[in-house]
Amino acid sequence: MFYGLPIVKKDNILVLTINSVGLVIELLYLTVYVVYANDRKKRLRVAHILLAEAALTVAVVLIAMLCFDKHRSLFVGIIADVFNIIMYAAPLGIWKKVITTKSVEYMPFWLSVAGLSNGICWTIYGLIPFDPFLLVSNGLGAIFGVIQLGLYCYFYFYGEKNSKEGAKKQSE
Repeated sequence: MFYGLPIVKKDNILVLTINSVGLVIELLYLTVYVVYANDRKKRLRVAHILLAEAALTVAVVLIAMLCFDKHRSLFVGIIADVFNIIMYAAPLGIWKKVITTKSVEYMPFWLSVAGLSNGICWTIYGLIPFDPFLLVSNGLGAIFGVIQLGLYCYFYFYGEKNSKEGAKKQSE
């Protein structure tokens, strides 16, 4: 969202608008989770992560505003790319479990589709003004999405038919 601000990069209002809406939805979702989750340890963990995220955001904004003037878009673009790649790569953590259990029980199909769609849409948008910061991270996101859906399809059709039994065997 910060990358879309006019003080960082001119004529990037679409990036600002879409990511602002996404941020509001994310914060609402996490707030509801923190308020209503049954497990106190998980609630505290999410609350601490939110506080750390807010502190990191404030630090990045202050550094970008105070230390960078001419190269602000480069600094913010690199930071945004790093976090965007982390977001797209997060489902990679579950791939090992899917492969070892031979089950897609732990991999949400619609999250995979959403990641792929998001990566494709932002990559195409990044081609219009030719913005390397949009192209690199979202292109990788599209690639991760294709691999993830390929993995999902493979183990959905050729993996363990009864995923709970396969998961139980693996855990034993």
